[in-house]
Amino acid sequence: MDKRPELNKSLDKETFLNFYYLKEELASFCRENGLPVSGGKLDLTDRIAHYLDTGEVLRPNSTSKTISKSDTAKITESTPIESNFVCSEKHRAFFKEKIGQSFTFNVAFQKWLKANEGKTYSQAIEAYAQILEDKKKKKTVIDKQFEYNSYIRDFFADNEGRPLDEAIKCWKYKKGLPGHNRYEKSDLIALSRV
Repeated sequence: MDKRPELNKSLDKETFLNFYYLKEELASFCRENGLPVSGGKLDLTDRIAHYLDTGEVLRPNSTSKTISKSDTAKITESTPIESNFVCSEKHRAFFKEKIGQSFTFNVAFQKWLKANEGKTYSQAIEAYAQILEDKKKKKTVIDKQFEYNSYIRDFFADNEGRPLDEAIKCWKYKKGLPGHNRYEKSDLIALSRV
């Protein structure tokens, strides 16, 4: 199958997972078929794959919670990182005060916070500094839901000086093919097509 199939109920799970679909397309499919549309692109992809495979509608995990006094308590460097960490304005204010106004909740730091429940905020500050240091030394890993960003970055790394419209043309060609969506030199064939 050379051409990307239309996303509909007749697709099988393997074919669906073998092609690239925009988040808007995934959300539209979910709406049309009574699936929840909450969450990120990976959540929608997993939900649709499960639906195509089993016919069952997966419900998102409930994340509603009541606010306790400990949720609103002041954060200190010795405060343990809470379970189910959520980036909030009180957390942002704490880190900006301790780290500086340049602080941002980058993806690597968010993952660290979520994976290190019980460690202290002092350790989180140290981890943030280490993450920034590591970032300077190596290429940043871009999460799967940002395949376009990874592709464009890798295109320019291999084709310095080429314009963005050529990178986008190659990306559109690539996402229409079955398989992975990582940049390959052979994708440049898209530039010779009319």
